[in-house]
Amino acid sequence: MTRTAHRVRGRARNKPKSSSLLLPYQVKWVKDTSRLKLMEKSRQIGISWATAYAIVSRKALANAKQDAWVSSRDDLQARLFLNDCKAFSGILNLAAQDLGEKAIDEDGKHSAYVLRMANGLHIHSMSSNPDAQAGKRGDRILDEFALHPDPRKLYSIAYPGITWGGQLEMVSTHRGSHNFFNSLITEVKDKGNPKNISLHRVTLEDALNDGFLGRLQEKLPNEDPRLDMDEAEYFDFIKSGCADRESFQQEYCCVPADDAAAFLSYELIDTCILRGEQDMRAVRENVGKNGYIRTFTNHPIKLDKDTPCFLGIDLARVGDLTVMWLGTKLLDVFVPLVIVEMSNVDFARQEQVMHELFSNYRILRACIDQSGLGRQFTERAQKRYGEYRIEGVNFTAQNKEALAYPVRSAFEDRAVRVPSDRHLVADLRAIRKTTTTTGAVRFDGERGTNGHADRFWALALALEAGRTTYQPFYYQPVTSPRAETNPMRTRRRRTRRNSKVST
Repeated sequence: MTRTAHRVRGRARNKPKSSSLLLPYQVKWVKDTSRLKLMEKSRQIGISWATAYAIVSRKALANAKQDAWVSSRDDLQARLFLNDCKAFSGILNLAAQDLGEKAIDEDGKHSAYVLRMANGLHIHSMSSNPDAQAGKRGDRILDEFALHPDPRKLYSIAYPGITWGGQLEMVSTHRGSHNFFNSLITEVKDKGNPKNISLHRVTLEDALNDGFLGRLQEKLPNEDPRLDMDEAEYFDFIKSGCADRESFQQEYCCVPADDAAAFLSYELIDTCILRGEQDMRAVRENVGKNGYIRTFTNHPIKLDKDTPCFLGIDLARVGDLTVMWLGTKLLDVFVPLVIVEMSNVDFARQEQVMHELFSNYRILRACIDQSGLGRQFTERAQKRYGEYRIEGVNFTAQNKEALAYPVRSAFEDRAVRVPSDRHLVADLRAIRKTTTTTGAVRFDGERGTNGHADRFWALALALEAGRTTYQPFYYQPVTSPRAETNPMRTRRRRTRRNSKVST
């Protein structure tokens, strides 16, 4: 397909052809008609966009025979994919009607966003529930396949749908070495490809070599600093912005993170991530020259004013983050209410943020990292809120071990929930368990621009605070039966006792 001529902008060395809508790696993917095909890819290089073009162009043909079923990782991505399909139907001058959200089963449990082509076929774009795939025939597209809660189950239900024809396409970045997505890739590369999968691989470097930066610079506003970058500078720019080295390798270089080395696997984390309407939203406030406060709130939980809450605080002043994690227990599941991240924020402002949490929530217990600079912060909190509500924790090797294992147990039991945030996930993944030559166990995380696993330790402290056992108590005055029958005797006894005290 061709596009109109455009004005060349930016310093990219690899300029895409002005007459081509798709870049070479996108064209190769679109033209592949294999029954099973799989793409391991870098983030944000336009593969999902190219997939939308391919499915629209195929389903618009007069001899096309079956619907298409697209599974995205959440409802928002499902709508965005269908919007791309609608855009391509307009570019290709195809008559297509947006039917909005429709039920796709008799009992109405599952729905999809539906685009109807002129030949009567439909493109159904839906979220990740594997059960929605059952009983459907036609092409299957599993977008961000590895990020689905259960990729193996999704594949198992989607695969029979192409028995009577069609393609099954899987597109994703990696999500750990133990993910089913990576298992399929390992089958292709090392085990003889028993499923006969057509494998595609596009890293950020591959995309840059094929003209990705030039295409990106065509669309950037004039003031965007990326216009002044060439491919090498853009590559370093992306790398420097990632949470850590492991995140960059996985998200942009098609290298799955090693689940064997991490204390928490992606599979464990994914089962406890808040999704859709249940997720939390982050708001960032810049403080001073280089500082900022990022707050996760708007969680749709309605709390009673007497609901007990628990707070964990991992403290820092410069370099690392201060993280305050406030949560409560709902049906034995520890759910977050407010998470505050602070970078280069003075202790006075940090104390102010903590006081706002104590003022707005019934915090039964708080555990604070009192190592180093945290001791004075903890002592001031104890004087203000009481020594029995505030516990200082020294981050010794023994205490870190005692804090870390309950975190993993909570994830294994699905007894905790966390926001869907890449920086948070990187922190949870950053913790490594190592054994020294003397046999001592250490828990630590790589220090980088994302902090020092500070979000992990704030969650660990919050869970520790939540381990407090408590029982509601009430005061009830107890009076003597004789006093109730003879109030004058009680009054004379109080008078004699008061006179002795004064003497």
